[in-house]
Amino acid sequence: MPRYKLTVEYDGGPFVGWQRQENGPSVQAALEAAARKLDPSAGEIYGAGRTDSGVHALGQVAHLDLVKDLPADTVRDALNHHLKPEPIAVLEAEAAAAAFHARFSATRRGYIYRIIARRAPLTLDKGKAWRVPKALDADAMHAAAQHLVGTHDFTTFRDAQCQADSPVKSLDFIDISARGRGELEVAVEAISFLHRQVRSIVGSLVEVGLGKWSPADFKAALEAADRRRCGPVAPPDGLYLHFVRYGRD
Repeated sequence: MPRYKLTVEYDGGPFVGWQRQENGPSVQAALEAAARKLDPSAGEIYGAGRTDSGVHALGQVAHLDLVKDLPADTVRDALNHHLKPEPIAVLEAEAAAAAFHARFSATRRGYIYRIIARRAPLTLDKGKAWRVPKALDADAMHAAAQHLVGTHDFTTFRDAQCQADSPVKSLDFIDISARGRGELEVAVEAISFLHRQVRSIVGSLVEVGLGKWSPADFKAALEAADRRRCGPVAPPDGLYLHFVRYGRD
């Protein structure tokens, strides 16, 4: 069976998340329904990251097995046709080796989180960013965030329902940058993340940006390895799976 690597963009607002569930529509189920219209024998679609309800993707990666051996561009265009009117787009389809697995072959994942600091409600960015009604100190947030780089026990920033075997993870990169007109972007990269780790980190960094915590307070919260020391968890609206990389990409 030929295998295809798919790069997928979606608005997570209407979905219960990536993973197929009984309690509502999922991105995975929508893609699988489109694939079965292309090839009734299409197999399950596997994603690189199980994004939560309301979380978006700019570059989710998935893989799909078909019985039909089709040109990759035909697979992309046919899936997009059958996905209408869902807010999901297959940006690229590529032929992949039989050993390729979207989740287990990944060597790096990148997320971004968008924050807009302003008093007025969001209009164009409603559901696509977290509105914080006060100005944020991006420099203090960036300084605090650098304490996360490296290998740590991330229990403080780990959701209580997380099913990972260990809270120890390695964070490769985190950056907080101003984008103008009150917008901040948090960019974070690692091979893998704990459940709601990024949203937990962002919520605590906003406490630093508001002046409620110092960078030293943030470091102490990390080192406590205690979920009770986490700040408010950021909402899903501003979180995007930015990219997934494989091998030396």
